[in-house]
Amino acid sequence: MALSLARNPIHRSLSSFRSRAFKCSMAASSIRVGAVQMTSTNDIEANFNTCSRLVKEASIAGVKLLCFPEAFSFVSSRDGESLEIAEPIDGPIMQRYCSLARESNIWLSLGGFQEKGPDDNHLHNTHVLVDDTGSIKSLYRKIHLFDVDVPGNMVYKESNFTTPGDDIVVEDSPVGRLGLTVCYDIRFPELYQLLRFQHNAQVVAAAQAGKHNEKRESYGDSLIIDPWGRIIARLPDRLSTGIAIADIDFSNIDSVRTRMPIANHQKLGTWRKAPCL
Repeated sequence: MALSLARNPIHRSLSSFRSRAFKCSMAASSIRVGAVQMTSTNDIEANFNTCSRLVKEASIAGVKLLCFPEAFSFVSSRDGESLEIAEPIDGPIMQRYCSLARESNIWLSLGGFQEKGPDDNHLHNTHVLVDDTGSIKSLYRKIHLFDVDVPGNMVYKESNFTTPGDDIVVEDSPVGRLGLTVCYDIRFPELYQLLRFQHNAQVVAAAQAGKHNEKRESYGDSLIIDPWGRIIARLPDRLSTGIAIADIDFSNIDSVRTRMPIANHQKLGTWRKAPCL
């Protein structure tokens, strides 16, 4: 999953981590965000229990927005398993996460959910943004699907079972205006340039880590990085489950943008106007 932060482009975080892994003082103009690193499996209940624990940790730490990675609630162990468990957004799995947000009084960025698709053979890989009352504020369906066929190595065709979205999505939140994306989207700079220059955004992201099953493993090592490229939050190792926490300092962001006004200098005015929800 990835998020774009409009007012606060403080990070490009491919991230995660334990709340105690990063301590910083809260300035009057700052707000606290967290990015989760976890190792999801095909056990929906176990994944929810992990997420619930991390949400409660984040809430105690004063986090206002907590970002979860793609496939936070479920990672399949065999072909077709994701389709079997896919549900509508108003189904019981997502409603538990909405209740979790409400009970903990925290916004959740749920970076990739198996939403039931247009037919029995397809789902949507959907980034769901939930506010602190448990209401779903926005849905973004992953545009760029991960289709890889490496000779002598892995073959993975997300398009075989996933219907892509085609809309850019942004939403106001306590930490500014968010732009929603999912995982592989980050490989396509035009999407992020649209979010940055047309919708004033930068990136926050969360990552999976470790071995999910016998066939799948994620690299992890998530980071939160400031506008000058400095790492400001990181877990002790790339396989840890936990939260990276950082304070977004709006005055620092404004200062960087003033000193480096690239939004005024970019010349790619021929970009297509993408729809925005």
